[in-house]
Amino acid sequence: MSKESDRFVQIIKDSRHIVFFGGAGVSTESGIPDFRSVDGLYNQQYDFPPETILSHSFYRKNPEEFYRFYHNKMLFPDARPNTAHRMLARLEEAGRLDAVITQNIDGLHQAAGSKNVYELHGSVLRNYCEDCHAFYDLAYIMKSKDAPRCDKCGGPVKPDVVLYEEGLDQDTVNGAVTAIRQADVLIIGGTSLAVYPAAGLIDYFQGKHLIVINMSPTPRDRFADLCIQEPIGQVFAALEAGL
Repeated sequence: MSKESDRFVQIIKDSRHIVFFGGAGVSTESGIPDFRSVDGLYNQQYDFPPETILSHSFYRKNPEEFYRFYHNKMLFPDARPNTAHRMLARLEEAGRLDAVITQNIDGLHQAAGSKNVYELHGSVLRNYCEDCHAFYDLAYIMKSKDAPRCDKCGGPVKPDVVLYEEGLDQDTVNGAVTAIRQADVLIIGGTSLAVYPAAGLIDYFQGKHLIVINMSPTPRDRFADLCIQEPIGQVFAALEAGL
């Protein structure tokens, strides 16, 4: 165990109001690629950049092209929670962790057992008819060959994910802000903090310990009292062994 991981374990042991703010790096060990990694979406070639395809206007104009990309690059139905997901759920169950705030849309925190999860960018597990608001699960989207239509009214079915050009859900933001404000410890994990407005929520933290776990530097490193540049699964495995 590194000195940083050892200190991380001690801080967690001494704390009761912990909040975790995570990004794509949390799920890479579950086989879901980080958009901005060497092998991620942002380094591959497409007819349109991913930011364009995953935008509200592109979805409106080219729903079938949007869904072809979405099926191929955004859905990972076989992914399973990893050590970080499981340990966060365990901390919540033990009464140490108040909330998970995630930029991910994979639903793996809930699959691991976490209850109080704020999904800033929505979830691929939820899909709704834009006309009658009927709910459709991931399996329905997976079996749809083209842009899915509602079985009830024929309307377009849209994933409950926040696309570029769309705003965050205000109730989710308010809940996340309240959790961050009340936290004694804020763990930032697996995110470069490059996506706004989500990354700006960190400004509301007023607690004792700011911890950053990420393989590359982040803009918040200089404000943190502990920075760990190690795989997040490795850090949480150390926590599992140390508790």
